[in-house]
Amino acid sequence: MRTTFTFIVLLFIGNLLIAETPNIFEDRLKNTEVVPAQILVFTKTMGYRHKSIEKGVKTLKNLGKTNDFEITQTEDSLQFNDENLKQYQLVIFLSTTMDVLGAEGEKALEKFISGGGSFMGIHAAADTEYDWPWYGKLVGAYFESHPNDPNVREAQMNVVDKNHPSTSHLSDTWIRTDEWYNYKNINPDLKVLIFLDETSYEGGTNDDFHPIAWYHELDGGRAFYTGGGHTKESFDEPAFQKHILGGIDYCLGR
Repeated sequence: MRTTFTFIVLLFIGNLLIAETPNIFEDRLKNTEVVPAQILVFTKTMGYRHKSIEKGVKTLKNLGKTNDFEITQTEDSLQFNDENLKQYQLVIFLSTTMDVLGAEGEKALEKFISGGGSFMGIHAAADTEYDWPWYGKLVGAYFESHPNDPNVREAQMNVVDKNHPSTSHLSDTWIRTDEWYNYKNINPDLKVLIFLDETSYEGGTNDDFHPIAWYHELDGGRAFYTGGGHTKESFDEPAFQKHILGGIDYCLGR
C-alpha cells in the first residue's frame, strides 16, 4: 500500500514538473534579448550631394529592424572621436564627398579600424578624402570619372565571387541601372566580388579590370565597398538591398 501511495505521489510531482518545464523555457527565452549591433552612418558632403542619401538612410534603418542592427545617422564630423566610436561596430560612409573629416576625426577612424571596427563605403564614399592616403586604402579606390549624357545607364556586372554574403543571392551576371564610376589608385589587396563589363555600356575607362564591389582587411579591421547607390531607385531594388545587407553582415563578422 505504501509503495502504491509513494508511486502516486512521485507520478503527481513528475507531472507537475513536466507541466512547468515549458513555462520555465518560455521565461528564459523572454529574458534572452538579442543586443542589436550599433552602426554609424556618415552622410556629410562637401562636394556634390546625392539625392539618394536620405532614401539610403531610410533603407538601412528598415533593414536594421529585421536584421538586429540599429542605425545612427550623422553629418557631424566631431562625432568621430575615440569615446563616441567605442559604441559602434561599423561605420558606413554613405555617398560622402570630398574632405569630410578633420585631423582628429581621421585619427579616431584609424584607431577605430585598428581596434577591430569595420568600414563600409557606398557609391560616393570613393569620392572622399583624396588627400588622406590611408582612407584611399581603406575604401579601396578613388573616383576618377563617370559616363555623361546620360550619367545613369544600364550595364552588366559579372559576379566572380558568390561565396560572400553580399553576392550569394546573385546570378553570374547582374544587369541594373545606375551611375557607374571609373576608379583610380585601386588598392591591389582588394578581394573583388563583382566586375563591371565595359562592353555592356559606354563610358568605362578601367578596361578589363573594372571592379565595382569588393572587400578586404586593413590594420585589423574589415572593409566593404559597393559602387552602386547613385539613384534613389537603387535602394528599392530587392537584390541591391540584399547586396548591402550582405556587406553589413560581412563587416559585422556574421
